[in-house]
Parts: sequence; C-alpha cells; structure tokens
Amino acid sequence: MSTHSHALDEALSEFVRNVSMAGESPLLARLREETSHLEMARMQISVEQGRLMAVLAGAIGARRAVEVGVFTGYSSLTVAHALPPDGKLVALDVSDEWTSVARRYWAEAGVADKIDLRLAPAGESLAAMLAAGEAGTYDFAFIDADKDAYPGYYAQCLELLRPGGLVLIDNMFLHGRVLEPAPDDRAAHIVRDLAHQIFADARVVPSLVPIGDGLLLARKL
Repeated sequence: MSTHSHALDEALSEFVRNVSMAGESPLLARLREETSHLEMARMQISVEQGRLMAVLAGAIGARRAVEVGVFTGYSSLTVAHALPPDGKLVALDVSDEWTSVARRYWAEAGVADKIDLRLAPAGESLAAMLAAGEAGTYDFAFIDADKDAYPGYYAQCLELLRPGGLVLIDNMFLHGRVLEPAPDDRAAHIVRDLAHQIFADARVVPSLVPIGDGLLLARKL
C-alpha cells in the first residue's frame, strides 16, 4: 500500500510499455510502427493507454462509442475491438489524409463496419448528433483533439452519454505545461481549468490517471 502515487522513472515506464506491448495485436503493432514515422507521430496514444481504454470499454459493456480525434486510428481500432459484434463507434476528425491510414487498418482488422467516420469539425458533428435526439444513448466517449475546444467537447460528450457512461480525455498533462502555464499558453490554461472544472462537476465521478500524457476519466452519474 502507499499513500501517494509512485513517480515512474524511465525504467519503470519502459517496463509498463513492454508488458503492455505483450498484449498488443500484430496489426496494432504495425499501425503504431507506421505512425511512428509520421511528422505528427506524437499525436498517437501510448500502448498502455490503449490497453486501459479497451479494459474500460469492455468493463462497462459499451455498445455505442464516440471518438473525437481519430488521427491514424490506433485508439479507434482498440475501442472497436472492445465493442460487441453489433457495436458502433462514431469517429470524428477533419483530416482525410490521416484517417486514410485508419481506414486501411480498420478494413484489415474486419471492424470497418463498426466505425462510422465523419469528416467535419467535431463540434458540428456532436451538435448534429444531439439535435438528432442521441443524448443519453452512448456508453463511452474519448476526446483527443484540439485542446482549445476541449471544454465544448466535454460538455457535448457528457450529454451524449447515458448514466454510468464514461468519458476519457487525453493529454491532460500537456507534457507538463499545465503545472505552470506560460501567460500566452492558451491550451495549457484551458486544459488546466477544465481539469478543475470536471472535478467540481456534480454530474460525474472523475479520476486523473498518470498514464501517457495524462488521462482524465469521468463516469456520468
């Protein structure tokens, strides 16, 4: 037992990664490797974070999920695998270039029929889903997109979730920038403020997990 979190040094972080990779499918490993050569490779989630997402989606019996920010599809492929055969993931992004990689891997994995990719500004897509009467019908939401829009995405995703549903928000550490944000670091101020806002939100039970670049989990009451 311990009264505080143990800070992971590089050796322990490497241990976590290596153990997590042992459970990674060859296809996910290939996608991760291909993505690592892209200029924006840092946008991909960590292997250990993907494992946690799969466990959480399965633990709540998620059937309907929404993802804000797809990139090359590692997280969406992970979540799609965790959904039942009739499950559905609505994947929101604006880049045809990056999601073309995702679509290729979804097809190879046999989960393309589970994923509804919508290429448009995510705020507009989420608003359309709510306008279509989909509030309270989703089980799982993952947000990993433009940080300036995080508060709006959180509000919209929370409305889409059923009671007991989970929303996960990535990059809550912003590589340490949230500790003492520079005056002109708008994204860091927004993310830091959002963390405090969510922990004060009576509609959810939140937890901030020091995995990857900081993952905030919130269960809707």
